[in-house]
Amino acid sequence: MAKKTNAKIGFEKELWNAADALRGHISASDYRKIVIGLIFLKYVSDAFDEKYTDLVAEGSGFENDPDAYTEENIFFVPEKARWHFIASHAHSSQIGTILDEAMREIEDDNPSLDNVLPQIYASPDLDKRVLGEVVDIFTNINMFEGAEEKDLLGRAYEYCIEQFAAHEGKRGGEFYTPTSIVKTIVEILKPFRGRVYDPACGSGGMFAQSAKFVKSHSGNISNLSIFGQESNADTWKMAKMNMAIRGIDADFGEHQDNTFYNDLHPTLKANYIMANPPFNISGWGADKLKDDIRWKYGTPPDGNANYAWIQHMIHHMDPSNGKIGLVLANGSLSSTTKGEGDIRQKIIEDDLIEGIVALPSNLFYSVTIPACLWFISKNKKQKGKTVFIDARNMGEMVDRKHRDFSDEDIKKIADTFEAFQKGELEDIKGFCAVVETADIAKQDYILTPGRYVGIEEQEDDGESFEEKMDRLTSELSELFTKSHELEGEIRERLEAIGFEI
Repeated sequence: MAKKTNAKIGFEKELWNAADALRGHISASDYRKIVIGLIFLKYVSDAFDEKYTDLVAEGSGFENDPDAYTEENIFFVPEKARWHFIASHAHSSQIGTILDEAMREIEDDNPSLDNVLPQIYASPDLDKRVLGEVVDIFTNINMFEGAEEKDLLGRAYEYCIEQFAAHEGKRGGEFYTPTSIVKTIVEILKPFRGRVYDPACGSGGMFAQSAKFVKSHSGNISNLSIFGQESNADTWKMAKMNMAIRGIDADFGEHQDNTFYNDLHPTLKANYIMANPPFNISGWGADKLKDDIRWKYGTPPDGNANYAWIQHMIHHMDPSNGKIGLVLANGSLSSTTKGEGDIRQKIIEDDLIEGIVALPSNLFYSVTIPACLWFISKNKKQKGKTVFIDARNMGEMVDRKHRDFSDEDIKKIADTFEAFQKGELEDIKGFCAVVETADIAKQDYILTPGRYVGIEEQEDDGESFEEKMDRLTSELSELFTKSHELEGEIRERLEAIGFEI
């Protein structure tokens, strides 16, 4: 039986049909705003309709009582914001105004969404005929599947960015971390209770997955306090919508802002920090932050913010039990450019690096460079040791371009990490190794897992070296002979039509 992966959400093709309907009429960035707003509205309406039907069936008369919905973290949707009303006016010239008014009514009933939902549908630049066709497409997509929560906003947004990048050659810029990577981080960190922080929170996928983790282990999401920051205004709004759908109370600040220039949570000391910050960004403002308190291990170079992100997160760790799981480009493991190697050495010597996981290629929709997971811990259980895991050969290709971890893959990585923490892990050639800090020093403080786990041992096929070489050279000779025959045949055919080479 094929392994279950985390790659598909079930309605990607329908979303792209919506994109096709809008392409050529509006810009890609406006498309995202329009579609994400429709995803939110359709989702909350579907959830409301399902609960409404249940309440009517119960016959208790509570189907119009807002409390009957909010107590289960379901939005009470005003009548003119419900999808069946919107769908009935899909081909009216007023469909844009109707959608804007639906967004306003939902914001009025939910102060946490103030100035978050898009109200751009009545714009004269948006063809109302095309908008009506998009509403028709959404009418045929079921966004709510009972009690099974899905991070629909983030994954839909990720898919949209990937499609626009593929069809129009545009980079997504702000993208959502693939679910399997988020799951891996969460399964290793195990955020049961405490303060959870993401300084580059995107659409809030880390928090959504943390909530699912707590729920799957019979915990209470109220035991988590959520803090985040996001610099992109549209993505910040999407994160707010994502948390609202899930009934998660999160502090993302009053507005979007740059984490380095204006830290919205300056005094926060988090128990768990999970992030996928932008890879290798340059010109991030190091010259304006030279004496910043966060640069305990050295000022990061302006040409690359990787070690600014790392040190920002270390600064926000709870001093007694703080843990970090973050995604970075592989260059962060070995770079020595402009003091990065010295910063990495000091962090390692401070015994903060608990583990490094090398990821396979093709996991991300919009970034193709190799990436890795860093796990940093205060008071780690195995003092003076770091676990290295090489997962580059794990996962399965779910289509021609994209790879995804199965749940079994994620469990294997998380179980390996847990065995290390318990002091029970044995090295597996080519996959994992427990390494003393002194041995990392001998490797010039480079953290590339391949240096430590080695190459997987190949099973002996029983053929001696001499026999193997005789066989291979014989096969090669036959291939050379065949290539000469093909070359002669090609020459003859070219001469037959008047060409010589």
